Amino acid sequence: MMKEKSQNLESTSNAETMHISKKRHRVESCIRLPSVFSLSSKPDMDEVNNSGTLIFGDASTADVILHLRKDETSLRELVKSDDDELGDASKLAAETKQGEEHVVNLHAQALMQCRYFDALLSDRWQDKVQSSTKEESENTIPIHINLCVAQGRQLTSYIATLQLLYTQDFVGTIQNVESALSILPIAAELLYDQCISACVRFLEAVSWTREEERQIVQLVSCLQLEKSSALLARLSPVKETAVVDMFNGLVYAATHRHQNGATVKAFVGQLLSGLASRDTVRQVLDQAFSESLNTVKDSIEEYASPNVRGHHDEIEALQRQNLHTAVVSGRHLLWIVERMIELRVAETAVVEWSEQGAFTANLKRAFSDDTWRNIAPGLPALVLRCTCRLASAVACGSIIASQQVRLKLVKEWLPVLVVSREHLPTSGASANQNKHLHQELENLFLNIILTLPMDDAQRLLQQCLSFATRNLEDCPHLVNAFNVWFRRATQVPAIEKEKMESESCCYPS
Repeated sequence: MMKEKSQNLESTSNAETMHISKKRHRVESCIRLPSVFSLSSKPDMDEVNNSGTLIFGDASTADVILHLRKDETSLRELVKSDDDELGDASKLAAETKQGEEHVVNLHAQALMQCRYFDALLSDRWQDKVQSSTKEESENTIPIHINLCVAQGRQLTSYIATLQLLYTQDFVGTIQNVESALSILPIAAELLYDQCISACVRFLEAVSWTREEERQIVQLVSCLQLEKSSALLARLSPVKETAVVDMFNGLVYAATHRHQNGATVKAFVGQLLSGLASRDTVRQVLDQAFSESLNTVKDSIEEYASPNVRGHHDEIEALQRQNLHTAVVSGRHLLWIVERMIELRVAETAVVEWSEQGAFTANLKRAFSDDTWRNIAPGLPALVLRCTCRLASAVACGSIIASQQVRLKLVKEWLPVLVVSREHLPTSGASANQNKHLHQELENLFLNIILTLPMDDAQRLLQQCLSFATRNLEDCPHLVNAFNVWFRRATQVPAIEKEKMESESCCYPS
C-alpha cells in the first residue's frame, strides 16, 4: 500500500515537473526581442551585471515573467499566485488573444531597481527572497506581471529599458536624442531613477533639432520630472522680461559697441521685425529712443550753455567733445527712429519729439554759432532727418497724431528748420543733400499746417515766409499752401450764407 502511494506521489511530481517544463518552453517560445538601440535581442551568456550572474531573458533562472501588451493605454499588472495557477493560466491565455504580446523572462533582483517594480514585488516577493537554496529557487513558480504598452510607444523601447537593468550600459544605449526620447518615458513610467538621470543628462548636453525640442518640451511638461531642472533651465527663461531684456541688449550693442555698426544694425533690425511682438518692439525702441534723445539733448545743452570756467582751450575742447557725442548719439537716434517708423511703433516718439521746447531752443543757439561747422558739420542734418522721418509718417497718416501733437510738432521744430536753412553751407559735397533735406521738410511742415484749424494755420504759415524765393515758380509748395488757406478762408462766408438760406427755407414768412 505504501509502495503504491509512493508511486502515485512520484508520478504526480513527474507530471508537475513536465507541466512546468512545458510552460517554460511555451514562455521561451513567446520571447521576441527585436534589435534596438545597438543592443542584441539575445544578450551574450557571458554577460553579467552588478547583481551577480543574472542574465536578461534567461528562462532557467527567471523568477518574474513580464507580459508586454499593446492593447492598453496605462499600466496594469496581474500577479499569478501558486494556489490558482491553472485558473490564472487560462485567464492569461484568454487575455493574450485580445492583443499582441511579448513575454520576457526577468529577475526580481534586477527589477527592484525600478521603484514601480520594487513596490509591486516587495510584499509578494518577501518570502521568496528568504529562499537560499538552489532547489527552492528552481521549484518556485515565477510571478507573472502584465505591463501595458502606452499608446505612441514602442515595445522595443520597453525592451531596451529593461535590458539596462542588467547591463547598466547607458552610454552605449543612449547614443542620440531619438534613443533618449524613446527610453525616457519608459524609465519615468517604471520609476527607473538611474535611467531617468542618464537620459536627462544626455538631452541637456546635446543640441536639438526644432522637432526634437518640441518633443522634449512636451515630454518634460507631461512627465513633470523631478530631475529635469537642467532641461528646464535650457528651455525656460529665468525672468518674464527675458525677451525684452535680450532685445534691449541687442539694440544697445548695435548702437554703441560694434565698429561694424551698419551690419549689426541691419541684423538687429531684422530680428526685431521677424521675432519680436509688436508690444515688445514698442517697449524696446521707446526705451532706446528716450536714452539716445536724452544723450543728444544733454550734449547740445552743454555746448550751447557751458557750465565750466577755465581757459579758452579747455572750454573749446569740452565743446568739441559735446558736439562729437551729439553726432554719435544722433546717428543712433536716427536709426532707432527709422526702425520705429518701419515697424509702426513711433506714436510715442512723435509725442515726445513734439515736446522738446528746451531742446529746440538750444539747437537754435548752437546752429546760430558757426563753430559747429568745423567740429560737427553733419549735426543739423542728423537732427532734421529725425524730424523729417517723423513728420513724414504723420503727414501720410502712418502715425495718427492728434491735432495738439501736430501743432506742437510744427511749432517747436519749424524755427530749427529756419535757422538751419539760414546757415546752410553754400558749397561742398553735402550742400545739395542738405538743400534737398530742407525742401522735403518744408513741404512736410506745410502739409501738416494745412491739417490744423484755420487760426493755427494762419500763424504758422506766416513763419514760413523764409521758404519764399524771388521767383514763385521756385517755391511751389509755399504758393500752394497759401492758395489752399485763402481758398478755405473765402469759402467760409459762402458756407454761412448757404446755412442761412437753409434755415430760411425751414421757416417761411
